[in-house]
Amino acid sequence: MTDAKSDAETLMNSALPFAEKMLSKHSEFFPYAAAMKPNGDIVDVAGYDGREQPPSKDLINLLTTELRKDAAAGKYKATAIVYDVRIIPPGKTEPSDAIAVALEHRDSYSTVVLFPYSLSGATVNIGEPFAEPGDHRIFRP
Repeated sequence: MTDAKSDAETLMNSALPFAEKMLSKHSEFFPYAAAMKPNGDIVDVAGYDGREQPPSKDLINLLTTELRKDAAAGKYKATAIVYDVRIIPPGKTEPSDAIAVALEHRDSYSTVVLFPYSLSGATVNIGEPFAEPGDHRIFRP
């Protein structure tokens, strides 16, 4: 039996490479999600609202709504929403792009792991990740 943090880390490690791949190929990516079923299987979750290039916030809200509905139905034990943000990393003064991975688990675990990055052509340079408390948007405590 695994604990909530281990499940979330497994899910994050599965979801993160797609963001890196899209950054390398296109210098950007649209928000997307992944989820862990109760048996531990990981599935990709996409959102589409009919627009060619919807604002990221709209996609995040769409993914959140769908994940919340499916989580309430018992389909998932952990979720991850991956999106691009601008942040100031701890100990730094300059803003940086970052891959944000909002992780939640049904056992009251919620965190956002941020991976600052820079691009050099097609090379994605990932900095030191750090975590912030999540907001429990999928699995409500």
